Amino acid sequence: MKLLAPIVILIVAAFVLIPQAFYKVDETEHIVLTRFGEIRGIQSSPGLKMKVPFIDVANVLDKRLLRVDVPRAGFPDIQSQFLDIDAYVRYRITDPRSFREVLSNEVTAGDRISNLVVAALREEVGMRDREEIIGGNPIDLADGTQEVEPIVQNGVFAREELTRKVRDVADARAKEQAFGISIVDVRIKRAEFPDSIVGTVFTRMRSEREIQANALRAQGEEQYLTKTADVDRRVEIIGAQADEKANRLRGEGEGQAISILAEALGQDPEFFAFRRSLQAYSKILNDSTTLVLPADADLFKFLLSSQGSK
Repeated sequence: MKLLAPIVILIVAAFVLIPQAFYKVDETEHIVLTRFGEIRGIQSSPGLKMKVPFIDVANVLDKRLLRVDVPRAGFPDIQSQFLDIDAYVRYRITDPRSFREVLSNEVTAGDRISNLVVAALREEVGMRDREEIIGGNPIDLADGTQEVEPIVQNGVFAREELTRKVRDVADARAKEQAFGISIVDVRIKRAEFPDSIVGTVFTRMRSEREIQANALRAQGEEQYLTKTADVDRRVEIIGAQADEKANRLRGEGEGQAISILAEALGQDPEFFAFRRSLQAYSKILNDSTTLVLPADADLFKFLLSSQGSK
């Protein structure tokens, strides 16, 4: 019984001391060893390490990409129109010592990094118009809906260019302030008008669309009148040319007819007179016609001559 108590004490001491004397470094972690708040060492290589029990503290920092959701806020664009922008940041801890000394932990780091990104966003958004921030131009489709046509600047999409500049500015300021981090990426999740001004924005958009529609109608009317006037002018020209040609052809035909008639009269005038008399007889002499003419009238010339021959 006398030996049992020391053994139990040693076992309990081992269970208490071993976890305090040893700590594990994972390949996805940095370990910042502190003693009474003062940094005593940095461990980044994986394995089992030793420390002074109950005095040294192993503070774990993640090596992997970390994400910070930037609080949604209103940002004025170049036209002083406010847009509610919701974004997030991805960063990596590159200097565990500086990170621990300046930012202390990931919670504090999230707040400080958010402030940097918000300031950079405010500057960049203030130099751009709404289409660049949204990343495209709205296009009306045939079914009445809209889609956004991406804006490309120097081979890069407008929103990608915006977030790239925000990332570079925020990363440079983080390095200036020795945060011990590298900001890898900044992304805008959503950019839209605040709920309080949506109605005003829609009203202004409708007014702009009406102005555009009226301008397009005026252009269409102008083109219609221009084309109609041109067609009318061509119709008049073609009609005048056709009348001129018809009159010329009609005159030529009448001239040819007169020439043929004159030629025929010259060959046998007496036969022509006889034929014209027959045509006159057929028109004026019928059962219901009574003529009172002198016997020596020219109309009876050929009738009398035929009787005389009998």
